[in-house]
Amino acid sequence: MPAYALTIFISAFLLLQIQPLMGKYILPWFGGGPGVWTTCMVFFQVVLLGGYAYAHFTTRRLKARAQAVVHLTLLAGALALSHVTPSDSWKPDATGNPTRDILVLLTVNLGLPYLVLSATGPLLQQWFSRAQPGISPYRLYALSNVGSLLALISYPFYFEPHFTRVAQAGMWSWGFGAFVLGCGFCAVRLWRQNPPGDVRSAGWDEVSSRPSALVKLLWLLLPGCATVLLLATTNKMCQDVAVIPFLWILPLALYLLSFIICFDNPRWYRRPPFALALVAALAAMGWALFEGAEASLRAQVVIYSAGLLVCCWVCHGELYRLRPDPRLLTGYYLMISAGGALGGLFVALGAPLLFQGYFELHWGMLFCGLLFLIVCLRERTGGNIRSWRWLAGLLTLAAFGGLDRAIIWRANDSACLTDLRVRWLRIGLWSALALMLAFMIGRKQFPKFRLWRRLGCLWLSLGLVALAVALRTQVGEDDGNTVSRSRNFYGTLSVSEYFRSNPAQHYYLLQHGRITHGIQFVDPEKAKLPTSYYCEGSGVALAIHALPAGRRRIGVVGMGTGTITAFGRPGDTVRVYEINPAVRQLATTRFTYLSNCPAQVEVAMGDARLSLEREPAQQFDLLALDAFSSDAIPVHLLTREAFELYNRHMKPGGIIAVHVSNRHLNLEPVVQNLARQFKYQLAIINCPDGDSDVEEEEEEPAWWKYASTWILLTHDESILKTDAIRSASRVAHTNAITIPLWTDDFASIFQILE
Repeated sequence: MPAYALTIFISAFLLLQIQPLMGKYILPWFGGGPGVWTTCMVFFQVVLLGGYAYAHFTTRRLKARAQAVVHLTLLAGALALSHVTPSDSWKPDATGNPTRDILVLLTVNLGLPYLVLSATGPLLQQWFSRAQPGISPYRLYALSNVGSLLALISYPFYFEPHFTRVAQAGMWSWGFGAFVLGCGFCAVRLWRQNPPGDVRSAGWDEVSSRPSALVKLLWLLLPGCATVLLLATTNKMCQDVAVIPFLWILPLALYLLSFIICFDNPRWYRRPPFALALVAALAAMGWALFEGAEASLRAQVVIYSAGLLVCCWVCHGELYRLRPDPRLLTGYYLMISAGGALGGLFVALGAPLLFQGYFELHWGMLFCGLLFLIVCLRERTGGNIRSWRWLAGLLTLAAFGGLDRAIIWRANDSACLTDLRVRWLRIGLWSALALMLAFMIGRKQFPKFRLWRRLGCLWLSLGLVALAVALRTQVGEDDGNTVSRSRNFYGTLSVSEYFRSNPAQHYYLLQHGRITHGIQFVDPEKAKLPTSYYCEGSGVALAIHALPAGRRRIGVVGMGTGTITAFGRPGDTVRVYEINPAVRQLATTRFTYLSNCPAQVEVAMGDARLSLEREPAQQFDLLALDAFSSDAIPVHLLTREAFELYNRHMKPGGIIAVHVSNRHLNLEPVVQNLARQFKYQLAIINCPDGDSDVEEEEEEPAWWKYASTWILLTHDESILKTDAIRSASRVAHTNAITIPLWTDDFASIFQILE
């Protein structure tokens, strides 16, 4: 068994170690958004399915020695292709949805090695069952997940901060060589243990009980639901911070942890306590969805992580309860893998086509509750009567507690519910529960098992309906003012219209998720006014006004509504870099900043860094980096390598203006490190919001002015000494935190979390 265990452990470690490494390579090439990681996960899930299918069909169709020969051949081919790092020739040239390009890149560079690694777990477990028919192989499955979990945990805390990407790739290739040796040893051992003509052990095809169609369907749906929740939660967390390995790894580690524990021993999953935990988890996640960006970052991470763990624990715990005879394990694992692949395809490919917003988390929560209800309803006879008593009783208490809280919540919004009425309603509620318990005790015996099961399922059904209503309410809460909503690979965009009946205040608002990307008045004169983070007095406005007279060349990374072009003058050139085609479409149809600009406006579609790499020196007087106020920041635009590129495009004495306003991240130390590295002089300019500018009570607040923080970088110190910039700038907080210089190989978010 040690040879099988070690080989399975190494394969699982390598299988998960390569995922964040490949993500780090290709994220900067495709915009650095959550969609890149989701697409990567689809590839990993689909190839995992291919590996499980290979293991299933070879063990069912081929003799033992033929299995050994085929697998040794695949191992040799995979070893020859184990140099998995993609070359720069894979950098994309086209704009739009890069899903196909990402999948092709991963297939060519990683396909065969990943397929062989994916097949190892079920294949070697089947070989082990042949050699040791009396020992359960399911603990080897838990061991494989331990290897995966260790790979995930070690990557952000050890491998990522201590080794470059090239060194990590080299170590992975050496590890793959060790895996090939171990797997080859197991294949040779299989050859020796099975003489020619021995197809299978006696009775291999005779299984006493075959799983029903419903059970097989649950083998597919339960892991599929867990995968949907995994990817949807990862998307949600990455939108709120940044697309970094830690925020991929945390949900995936929790997902694997539930697999490990549930498949280790049946005692780790008991339905009654996890039913209550599931109810609490879904309620907490629903609250977090309602709060949205108003909830603190830490609260969101804790709630979504804990909710994901509970939901996956329930899915995997029920999945383990439905496990078949070990002789059917490859088919069982194949269905699990197929469910994971379907879940990944739904989130990555189906959801952007079906939904205009990020609603897959809503559907995943509902689906999890529905599947749990189905497995409870499935136990028509037998089962643990005491378990159902506990479950129904605790759900009853939870339901009455929820009704009690609902009465209190409703009383705060209803004038007719006086304190006295609320008090009597609550007394009546709990009295009804007490009378029900007294009636049951008076009968001197509890109802039969079927009644307990029905009561528990009734409460679960009502809770599921309540959850559906709450989530539908949350989805539609902003629809009143929304005039346009769209979703693509790069995220969700919405345009809202306000004060239509008041021409002086009538305006449109563009949001990416829940983050404002610009506002513009409809009135023709006010439509020329720079608003939000770019108003007069903001850092970028002061930088533009400080430029020398004459024709100016201005670069802008991040289009939004195109507000910065409001500062353009005749003779100027404003070159805007934008990766999202939907943003450009809205900026040119719903907003008029670009069309009203008297300067020449050039739009370069695609990732800004890749575009600048291909272009000749642009000789910018000013380059505004405005891609970091969103929930998910493109980290690759704030690295040493990125600023080396920016320097090539700047005029001597030009200004780089970095917009660092962000509700969750303190980006100032990152930019300060870059300033030291490239010997820039810097000025940090905080611009207050419009309410802070009001000096007299009679003045109307300039609500359309948003508080912002811009950092100006230049080698021309005289620019920063102009009166306007000197009076508006503040001293850098150099003693706040110390972080390393960000590079393409290393960029850590931990130390800059607000």
